[in-house]
Amino acid sequence: MSSRNIFIRLVQLAAVLALLVVMLGAYTRLSDAGLGCPDWPGCYGHLGVPESHEEVARANEAFPQRQVEAHKAWKEMIHRYFAGTLGLLILTITILAWRRRHTAPVGLGLPMALLAIVVFQALLGMWTVTLLVKPLVVTSHLIGGFTVFVLLWLLLLRAGVIETGSGVQRTGLKPLATLALGILVVQILLGGWTSTNYAAVACTGFPTCNGEWWPQMDFSEGFVLWRGLGINYEFGVLDSAARKAVHMTHRIGALVTFVMLLVLALRGLRLRADTVLRRWSMALLAMLVVQVALGIANVTLGLPLGVAVAHNGVGALLLAVVVTFNYLVRVRSEN
Repeated sequence: MSSRNIFIRLVQLAAVLALLVVMLGAYTRLSDAGLGCPDWPGCYGHLGVPESHEEVARANEAFPQRQVEAHKAWKEMIHRYFAGTLGLLILTITILAWRRRHTAPVGLGLPMALLAIVVFQALLGMWTVTLLVKPLVVTSHLIGGFTVFVLLWLLLLRAGVIETGSGVQRTGLKPLATLALGILVVQILLGGWTSTNYAAVACTGFPTCNGEWWPQMDFSEGFVLWRGLGINYEFGVLDSAARKAVHMTHRIGALVTFVMLLVLALRGLRLRADTVLRRWSMALLAMLVVQVALGIANVTLGLPLGVAVAHNGVGALLLAVVVTFNYLVRVRSEN
């Protein structure tokens, strides 16, 4: 196997693993296991989870404020194991890119950026624990995971793994695609803020919120980014009005995002001669419908764990599709 093929296979593996890490992170957070291990990078001073009676007793004595709950601790540690493996894989990809820097079409900038983000992600993972699941930190950690996945996907695009079409001009869609990407990124940020503030179930029912179209809400309190140190944010600290404000902002953002991405997909489908862009437009429509359905199901069914995790995973895939769309309308392949 050539060095190029090895590089591509590693990037493909890393992209799949990054998506899995995003979903594992969501599973850990949504199952209230974000503080399953009160220290970092180990768990109660162990590489694994304390299991014997003596180990558990010592751990409980060392961390009296956080008694051992093995099922939560294992969720946290499995997420860390996968994230650590992803980090090592990205380090390997960066080394290979550096060795092929004079011949590789992808360049060195993107792999180096990936490595830097992974290092910062590790710090955010540590601060998630040491700062007691502070919403700003946890949201940043979530966005970092999405960013790693999308940059790996972009690396595959630049490597020529995905068909872009030959000699096709699509510059007319650039402004719309750029705007759609920006709106989607804001919506993902709002989704992270909603989740990390435990506001996903602040409103029940759809399309109303607890039977009201516009309930009493406190936006100024709901969007305070920094509340100081030493506060345990597990299960949230916002009152009902603030949580409703966060939730309803996410809903409004979802409507704006849906309309924007729908327009983008329909514009792409109108280019009948551009088979590549039409395929990605259909993929965008499919992902959009699935994501909206999952979001509504989260509200109407009371945030089932499987549905909520899938909402995160499909969100990452939707972002990758929109990034691909932007890549396609900016890159014109030569015949």
